[in-house]
Amino acid sequence: MIELTKITAAQPRIADVLVQTPLVESRSLSEMAGGRLWLKAENLQRTGSFKARGALNRVRLAAATGALAGVVTGSSGNHGQAVAYAAARVGVPAHIVVPTDATRAKVDAARAFGAEVEFCGTTSRERLARAAAVAEERGYLMVPPYDDPEVMAGQGTVGLEILEQAPEVDTVLVPIGGGGLIAGIASAIKALRPDVRVIGVEPEGSCAAFLSRQAGRRVEIPAGLTVADGLRTVIPGALTYPVIEEAVDELVTVSDAAIEETLRLIMSRAKMVVEPSGACAAAFALLPSSPLAGHTVAAVLSGGNVDLASLARILDTPA
Repeated sequence: MIELTKITAAQPRIADVLVQTPLVESRSLSEMAGGRLWLKAENLQRTGSFKARGALNRVRLAAATGALAGVVTGSSGNHGQAVAYAAARVGVPAHIVVPTDATRAKVDAARAFGAEVEFCGTTSRERLARAAAVAEERGYLMVPPYDDPEVMAGQGTVGLEILEQAPEVDTVLVPIGGGGLIAGIASAIKALRPDVRVIGVEPEGSCAAFLSRQAGRRVEIPAGLTVADGLRTVIPGALTYPVIEEAVDELVTVSDAAIEETLRLIMSRAKMVVEPSGACAAAFALLPSSPLAGHTVAAVLSGGNVDLASLARILDTPA
């Protein structure tokens, strides 16, 4: 697991510019879940997602320990925005490689922070390979979206906050893409409260971590088709996978229909805007079978950077 000292060191490193996001409870959503459901509102974080935590931690640490020519990453959008934001905070250029079908809102946000955006392929493997090439060509620091101990440590501060805000929590739900968020959160929670259950949630159409656990090894899958664009990862990270296997109690999947219905519910009942990836974890708690009935649950709303056209389509689709 990621050392607790790395996570606790990351907290003050990023605290001056990032926010401690609220843990919100909606009475009606709790009733639907059959227990108590808290929503960790990372959709309200700087840049609109949890990704700002890991990116800022990694970039600030690098800037403090030596000359930094610039930073580069490959990202479906949220991590790219976060790296662009972190680069702007320390005053270095950023180059962001995004998929050809990247959400326009996320691309525009990265550019607004001053980043150069390059489109490449549709899979995480393609964009990360291109980002690594740019790092080699320009001498930039590569900031991986998940496979980096300091990135994971930054994301782990979400876990510290959940335990501080809701000491009574017994279950934490976390969406999984490459695994950096859940690796950091699970490391923090298991170090401090090993009795708390950590469950990873993936969309059915892109569930590399779920299939990897079933196989007992890292499994590469075809590029997934899911409304949760931020969770389209073809293989768990080389560094995140063993942490997930060690620290995450259960891996589950939810349908796109459940994700979209949860997005609508969060908007109508909790009055917050989330992107489909951000609604994925809460979708498991709100399944009709109420799998967590009787529990006190925190579900991480990982981001809120939804494309307005996509949001309109989801809201107009009958439940």
